[in-house]
Amino acid sequence: MKATEMAQAPIHRHEFGDGGELAEKLAETVAGTLSAAIAARGAATLAVSGGNTPKALFAALSSHAIDWSKVTVTLVDERMVPPAHERSNHRLASLFLLQNKAAEARFVPLYRPGSDAAEAAKSAAGAIDALALPFDVVILGMGTDGHTASFFPEGSTLAAVTDPACGQSVMSIEAPGAGEPRLTLTLPRIVEAGLIVLHIEGDEKQAVLTRALSAGAETELPVRAVLNKATTPVEIYWAP
Repeated sequence: MKATEMAQAPIHRHEFGDGGELAEKLAETVAGTLSAAIAARGAATLAVSGGNTPKALFAALSSHAIDWSKVTVTLVDERMVPPAHERSNHRLASLFLLQNKAAEARFVPLYRPGSDAAEAAKSAAGAIDALALPFDVVILGMGTDGHTASFFPEGSTLAAVTDPACGQSVMSIEAPGAGEPRLTLTLPRIVEAGLIVLHIEGDEKQAVLTRALSAGAETELPVRAVLNKATTPVEIYWAP
């Protein structure tokens, strides 16, 4: 592993030989952070992302022997699809994270049945606001278009969801690259977390990250909003 601190932002890079090694090491870090929060306050909160990249991480984390009954898990973002849908992040978390020892964790979904995206966002925001904030851990991914969470280029509410002064914890967003309408945690909820992880794999995403770390508009590569506005260091975990 190589870890270096980058001067232009509060960012630490952790590079691994492969995705399996990354998953094991990141699972150790997340489990340790959650355990420390439980020891300090009696509870811990974790927000996770979807996609294929975190599956190995979720499987590794689910087997760590922490007091999962005191952990609340939620999602960084969600598609407006029911939990049984193959594109649901709720489904992904259920299949890969909320298993083994982590099956004891409490799960707070973002999707709300019978609502349009804007109504679902208001309901989900109430559920998030009821948690012990800030989150102890937020695990982000990143697309090759530079999106993270559901901060998509050309997103209908991109300016609002990436506003450091946004007063809502969850908002809806639609974008050309998003597929379904989405629900997303807003920037303030993400960047105030105790541990912020950007988990990416592959050379293509490494190249996008390199661009994001250089000067440029956040609307072009929205992940820059997190990199530029985080109040604690962003821990970048990467493997080829």
